[in-house]
Amino acid sequence: MIASFVALERVKILSGEHLWPIIVALLFSIGVIRVAKKLSSERQKLLIHVMACLISIGVAAFHIHKYFSSTYDFTKDLPLYLCSLVALLMPIYTYFRSYWMFEILLFWIIAGTLQGSLTPDIAEGFPSLDYFRYWMVHLGLLFIMCYEITIFKRRPQFKSIFKSFGALQLYVVLMMLINYLLQANYFYLNKKPKSASLLDYFGDWPYYLIVTQLIVLPLFLLIYLPFRIKK
Repeated sequence: MIASFVALERVKILSGEHLWPIIVALLFSIGVIRVAKKLSSERQKLLIHVMACLISIGVAAFHIHKYFSSTYDFTKDLPLYLCSLVALLMPIYTYFRSYWMFEILLFWIIAGTLQGSLTPDIAEGFPSLDYFRYWMVHLGLLFIMCYEITIFKRRPQFKSIFKSFGALQLYVVLMMLINYLLQANYFYLNKKPKSASLLDYFGDWPYYLIVTQLIVLPLFLLIYLPFRIKK
């Protein structure tokens, strides 16, 4: 109701609207993982599958609500940004538990959701639906990967870096095609987001795209490094 009468402002970095969801998600993750360690393997799998389904349903419900309650803009509102798309598809991974999917998703999620969590791009703050959707997706996906690593002891291999990078290139090509057909800007391939982000340090278009591609592999290597050191 508040969101209906108050013009909500864009979430500012390091504000309470930015930091509190991260703190709550951290405490929630620690609590759930501690409980999960005491469960049987089948219950552990069921728990994370239910969590993935809740995230996916939440994203779908948000878009359905937005479609029927306001002007739905297919050039910017479709759940095609990497994190939203992964959130919708996550129950497929938690159901089939394919290792090749883990290899791809681990690097996508850690690289993408961490950047999204550190520099949130949320047009309307608390208590808007988009605010809750944003944090549910970004922090929820991070929780699932932490759960997989902690509970099921899943680890990437060195070749996983290149599998994930290759899959990312396919996603970029697909988004370029969709952007061309819809005159859209999914995955920020045509211009940078309005809010502050790491892309601001990489120059204007198309230079920030080139720089981003150049740093993806080193970033994936950095994500892999702790697993390699522990191994």
